[in-house]
Amino acid sequence: MAERLDTPRSTRRVLIRRPQIDEDASGKISESIARFLGTPRFIIWLTVFCIAWILWNVDIGPTRPQFDSAAHGFTALTLVLSLQASYAAPLILLAQNRQTDRDRVQAEQDRQRSERNLADTEFLAREMAALRIALSEVATRDFVRSELRALLEDMTADRDGEKDPDTEQAPKESKKSRRTPRP
Repeated sequence: MAERLDTPRSTRRVLIRRPQIDEDASGKISESIARFLGTPRFIIWLTVFCIAWILWNVDIGPTRPQFDSAAHGFTALTLVLSLQASYAAPLILLAQNRQTDRDRVQAEQDRQRSERNLADTEFLAREMAALRIALSEVATRDFVRSELRALLEDMTADRDGEKDPDTEQAPKESKKSRRTPRP
């Protein structure tokens, strides 16, 4: 089948294969380097390196092979420090990007956790409201005692009314009939 000009190629020809780079491994290495670059230990080692370089290339003391001239402003030292800075900046940016990704994932997990906590809190609030409503319908100890006292008084009044049949007195109205039912 002939290849048409108006259709894209389905496969690309690869002359040189790109090396497969494990982004996580390179990210971990860059983070460890970036962490080291941000420590006082790195500043001390860089200072010691620069002082040793300058002392080696200054014309004080016995002659030795010098590779960077103080007369030219330590050009090689400047180049070495520029090279170090040019590698340090992208490593630091890569480490910051990875940290940003971790922060984004952590923020998403925190948001999900807070949603679950809110749902749990709302559920518990509804359950507590249901328990309060249910408890308002339950007889309390004081209510039961007052009912028992009223029944005892009614029974006492009825008994006293039966013992006195000679008096044509109507039995006393019980307290139970006078009370209104509790909601």
